[in-house]
Amino acid sequence: MDNYKEEFSAAEQKEFFGILKVRFEKNRNRHKDLEWAEIQEKLEAHPEKLSSLRAMEKTGGEPDVVGYDQKTKEYIFYDCSPESPKGRRSLCYDLEAHTSRKEFKPENNVIDVAADMGVELLTEEEYRELQQIGNFDTKTSSWIKTPAHIRKLGGAVFCDRRYDTVFLYHNGAESYYAARGFRASIRV
Repeated sequence: MDNYKEEFSAAEQKEFFGILKVRFEKNRNRHKDLEWAEIQEKLEAHPEKLSSLRAMEKTGGEPDVVGYDQKTKEYIFYDCSPESPKGRRSLCYDLEAHTSRKEFKPENNVIDVAADMGVELLTEEEYRELQQIGNFDTKTSSWIKTPAHIRKLGGAVFCDRRYDTVFLYHNGAESYYAARGFRASIRV
């Protein structure tokens, strides 16, 4: 299994903070009332979260702050790449689905990759919230957290945006496509 969360030097960390800050400033509509200095301070206090964000970045997710949870005092980051993250595509849903494939197995599965990265799959509600701040997945689709009753019956769900509308679909959990990845979230 890939090691998505690897150590990085102080210089690499400084460079990554720069990438996140530029994205933050460029997309103020995603977080109107938040200040970067406070977010960076929180990330510096939680290097494991910074490592997860870097894994999101390295796999093409373009993570950005999309909100602040007043109850938990956490900043919320989502993958904000225009299309489903390129480095997380062609994956079936979970290990059970991966194991069930007799031939043409994908390299890995969404649930294990997300766990290795230290991130969570977006729920349907979170996916729809993301679509309120931009148009995402207009050419691709993204697996989302599948309700247990659907997964128990062999299915999994994914979303995309077509015709200026967000659609929720189903597929067998063992399926995978070059244009389907997954979007993630992390709280800091």
